[in-house]
Amino acid sequence: MTIIDKLLKTAKNQHHVAKTPPLTKRRGKKAETLQDKARDHLWMHFTRQGPLSAGAEVPIIVKGSGHHIWDDKGKKYFDGLSGLFVVNAGHGRKRLAEVAAKQAEELAFFPLWSYAHPSAIELADKLADYAPGDLNKVFFTTGGGEAVESAFKLAKQYWKLMGKPMKHKVISRNIAYHGTPQGALAITGIPAMKAMFEPLTPGGFRVPNTNYYRAEEMGFPGGTEEEFGLWAANRIEEMIEFEGAETVAAVFLEPVQNSGGCFPPPPGYFQRVREICDKHDVLLVSDEVICAFGRIGEMFACTAFDYVPDIITCAKGMTSGYSPIGAMITSDRLFEPFAKGNTTFYHGYTFGGHPVSAAVALENLKIFEEEKINEHVRENSPKFRAALERLLDIPIVGDVRGAGYFFGIELVKNKTTKETFSEAESEKLLRGFLSKALFQAGLYCRADDRGDPVIQLAPPLTIGPTEFDEIEAILRDVLTRASKLL
Repeated sequence: MTIIDKLLKTAKNQHHVAKTPPLTKRRGKKAETLQDKARDHLWMHFTRQGPLSAGAEVPIIVKGSGHHIWDDKGKKYFDGLSGLFVVNAGHGRKRLAEVAAKQAEELAFFPLWSYAHPSAIELADKLADYAPGDLNKVFFTTGGGEAVESAFKLAKQYWKLMGKPMKHKVISRNIAYHGTPQGALAITGIPAMKAMFEPLTPGGFRVPNTNYYRAEEMGFPGGTEEEFGLWAANRIEEMIEFEGAETVAAVFLEPVQNSGGCFPPPPGYFQRVREICDKHDVLLVSDEVICAFGRIGEMFACTAFDYVPDIITCAKGMTSGYSPIGAMITSDRLFEPFAKGNTTFYHGYTFGGHPVSAAVALENLKIFEEEKINEHVRENSPKFRAALERLLDIPIVGDVRGAGYFFGIELVKNKTTKETFSEAESEKLLRGFLSKALFQAGLYCRADDRGDPVIQLAPPLTIGPTEFDEIEAILRDVLTRASKLL
């Protein structure tokens, strides 16, 4: 058979496949339950889709109040993850719902494309007040990934306007998650999450993260946590110099790295990173999609760790999840080339700075101030840590780390050697047991294997010592059973 014959045969087969009737829908048999409808039509995010085992169902959450959620069967759970690091002020805030309804009645939508509306103006003003230094310009998005995407694009355009068009590369840390849009995904440091979408936006480079528990495995020769922080920061400078400072646009870092299990910055880390960025004329982006709005006990976590970035990206807790919004907050320096009236940042989103979302954000931030939520987190964070550290007597609990109301518990096979689990063992431990067992025990949280196996906790910021003990008791029971299982 000639090549032409093969091509014709392939085309014929493809034409035949294209004419194959679609899968039969439930014609004449309307789905009667939410479970049926979920199985038939709902494509869940970051979820393995497939046939459910006998008796298994899609968990359906129907109600939230305070730090609890309820499923469609009436069972109550502790929301140990604030939905997805989002519901910082807690569930069921009628006040926020009423503000959303009032704004929707008055002005449901108008874009920020050459126009403005009061709630976006007031929110931008409020965020600029909270932000450190000269971070005074607020560009709204609808979520965190879009905020990171915006920062990536702004960094590249800024350097072009400044006569340095080769500065387009970005540096981030191993295992770090910065979002799923193509640009943000190039910054994300999780290879398995990116492989199926390659080729990605070029220019993303990785450096070591700040997991002191695994410092030796990263090549750190040994020493104090502060020495490790300086070592990790210096790897950023090493990467900038290797790639050429004239080609590097920005460094993207979370104040406390989420993926991998809550890596806090060692003392002095961000101060050294700021020095490096200034020395090489590289922008520092503080990705605070999770860490902003009280998660670390400040409106912006860079304040908690005493550094001033060039850009802050934020989202999630800005409205406590009552309506979607995100933002990129930039310094006056970055806005200056656009302030002359002869160029434009060719970027935007239809729903960026949505009137309802902006109004809800303003009211949510009022609640933070009135109830002194940041002060509450700062006061109680050591008690939360102490409650979780009681779990270190369990054989598989290797490390407890984090800051504010944002903690990770790393699970290990051998505490003495810090040996981690194999891929098969991790699958059995996390997906085969822990995720289901924790939920069945009444605790919604995250059992994650992007890196070494961890359990992540980020509850609503309104809880206190009584709830810390409740979380610890559930974790103790389930993790003790997991140890015996292995």
